[in-house]
Amino acid sequence: MWTENSWYWIAFIAFVLVLLILDLGVLNRRIHTPSLKEAGLASLMWVSIALLFGFFIQYRFGAKQTLEYFTGYILEQSLSVDNLFVFVLVFGFFRVPPQYHHRVLFWGIIGAIVMRLFFILIGTALIERFSVILYIFGAFLIYTGIRLFRSGEGDEPDIDKNPLIRLTRRLVPMTEEYHEEKFFIRKAGTLLATPLLLVLVIVESTDLVFAVDSIPAVIAVTKEPFIIFTSNVMAILGLRSLYFLLAGAMDRFYYLMPALAIILTFVGVKMIVEKLFPIGEQWEYYVIAGSLLFILGVLAVAVLASWLRLRNLPDSVGPTESSPH
Repeated sequence: MWTENSWYWIAFIAFVLVLLILDLGVLNRRIHTPSLKEAGLASLMWVSIALLFGFFIQYRFGAKQTLEYFTGYILEQSLSVDNLFVFVLVFGFFRVPPQYHHRVLFWGIIGAIVMRLFFILIGTALIERFSVILYIFGAFLIYTGIRLFRSGEGDEPDIDKNPLIRLTRRLVPMTEEYHEEKFFIRKAGTLLATPLLLVLVIVESTDLVFAVDSIPAVIAVTKEPFIIFTSNVMAILGLRSLYFLLAGAMDRFYYLMPALAIILTFVGVKMIVEKLFPIGEQWEYYVIAGSLLFILGVLAVAVLASWLRLRNLPDSVGPTESSPH
């Protein structure tokens, strides 16, 4: 389950912990809403860190693994856009003050990293023992892609009917109002949760659902657990900055959801075809490079088409807050 050089895992996890401590304890000690410029600089920083880590992969493992890493990273980043839309809905539904968004997303990301590690180790172990599961993963990705492509504007989740919200409210004593960025307070000697904890629970459960899609998608690119985990984590680390950068313009990316549907379907088909018709090692590099170019191409076309559509809209017509696309 662990690679031969398990210290790589330990060193990487320690590196991530240092980044998270610097992020929350140094760069974001003051509770505030990041400006667009601040979010842009933070996004650039996280992307730069991911690129630099890619150079380490190149130095230590080689060109093929580097391509797998960057393909997994870009794939995870693109699929994360779906998470961002749900985050916008959740924060809006619970009327979370903007200055507390970062704290919720920070702890949500820590939970996401733990869950991804669990899913990756379990998933790769299952593939090693039962390779037929690749057909199941591939079919599931195709189904998810088709479902996403056919989804309409009326498919927004009904947050108030979420059974997890009802269960948490029933089991955990909770205040009605927020108390700064605190998840718990003590009142009259009783420990009470604040609504911010409920928001965190929903954010974590949302990432759990999206991990079911994203992990099999990256497994279609590489079967190496270390590459899967590092590419996922590097994408997740930049998710908060991406949220503050794009949250106000999510519904401007009109064609992004169909693009994600095409990518998921492509990855699912690729997984099944490669299982049915194994390729030689001499062709693996080119297949991975082709997959990376395809994903980048689909995303580029979607963004360009969305921009052209927005540009051609009459001045009186604009994106609505209720629709992701």
